[in-house]
Amino acid sequence: MLKGLLSKSVCGECRICCGFDSTDVWEMPVMNEETKNKLEALRPGTEFVRTKNSYITKCGELSDDEIFYCPALDKNTGCILGDEKPFDCKIWPYRVMNFKGSKVITVCPVCGEIFSRPLRELVDFLECGLAVKIDEYSNENPDIVKDYDFSYPILKVLGEIKQK
Repeated sequence: MLKGLLSKSVCGECRICCGFDSTDVWEMPVMNEETKNKLEALRPGTEFVRTKNSYITKCGELSDDEIFYCPALDKNTGCILGDEKPFDCKIWPYRVMNFKGSKVITVCPVCGEIFSRPLRELVDFLECGLAVKIDEYSNENPDIVKDYDFSYPILKVLGEIKQK
């Protein structure tokens, strides 16, 4: 989904989006049942936590310096889920968040490649159809809407959050 904005080689070298510490486990990607089942088949023993209608991988309590890597990450080849990775991963570093009852698209400040670019470029990329896809997907899958984090710049307001 982010072709034209991020290259596979830049993402492949970085992979910061696949590791979580104690301060950002809330960023864990939300998976539908199909993706969860595929990951479970590829990585037997992976544990999951059920959210309202979705799943996230269980990482347990992390110490301050501990990093939990997504079980879908193969350190040599990248994501073993390929094109079937969670929607959260497909749009990262964009994030869908709840800002005072409004659904907004933000950008994660830890992606150095993206965060170094002018915000106008990131907004323009959203306006080429990605914002519509994000809005539609998040309407059908409200579990991907995270609580707002003040360090994430808001790029687009999608409107009032619809309860499902």
